[in-house]
Amino acid sequence: IFVMQFIWYTFLYNPILNLLLFLQNILPGHDLGIAIIILTLIIRFIILPPSIKAARSQRKMKSITPEIALLRETHKGDQQALARAQMELYKQYGVSPLSSCLPLLIQLPVILALYAVLQALLKGIDPTHTYRFINIPEQLNTSFLGIIDLARPEVIVLPFLAGISQYVLGKMTMPTTQGSAQEQMISKQMIYVLPVMTILFAMKFPAGLSLYWVVTTLFSLLQQVYVDHEK
Repeated sequence: IFVMQFIWYTFLYNPILNLLLFLQNILPGHDLGIAIIILTLIIRFIILPPSIKAARSQRKMKSITPEIALLRETHKGDQQALARAQMELYKQYGVSPLSSCLPLLIQLPVILALYAVLQALLKGIDPTHTYRFINIPEQLNTSFLGIIDLARPEVIVLPFLAGISQYVLGKMTMPTTQGSAQEQMISKQMIYVLPVMTILFAMKFPAGLSLYWVVTTLFSLLQQVYVDHEK
């Protein structure tokens, strides 16, 4: 437990809290929303190399879906032979079906830490978690553009922006074909289910998380456009 707490506070919670406070301190107007946007961009640029690699792998996965469908037809009823054939195909093209999950897995701890930080901003900052050179303002501004309180849930703008951007990203990354009618139906359903889930979750959690998700999803959209237009 001690080790987990050390990792949590040393590498996640404390850095995010202090970076947010630092950005807010130096920004004109001390807007927490702008600080979250900059924080999101910093995180995305840090994980850009594995994200680009995952996007390229996902693009290759889309291009070989007809071959995967053919393998499933050829090895119908023999799951072991199908698994071996698929692994050989993945090896041939240098792709991994799990690689697209890597950026999300990296961001998940960041999202949890950001949630904890926003809760702390609402309840009051514990000085023991701030670095010596960080100034803790007497009155913390938790608004975005003076309109949205990012420490509390918001149900009108940011949740729907998060859902819409998630839908567009899903359409861009959806495989062109699937191996069976059932899998194709599930894949199409997920295009709509994930955005709806995103909206519902965003309505329940602090708006700062919604803003983070909107910015990181838009970044993913631009990244996908870049990868799709690579030679």
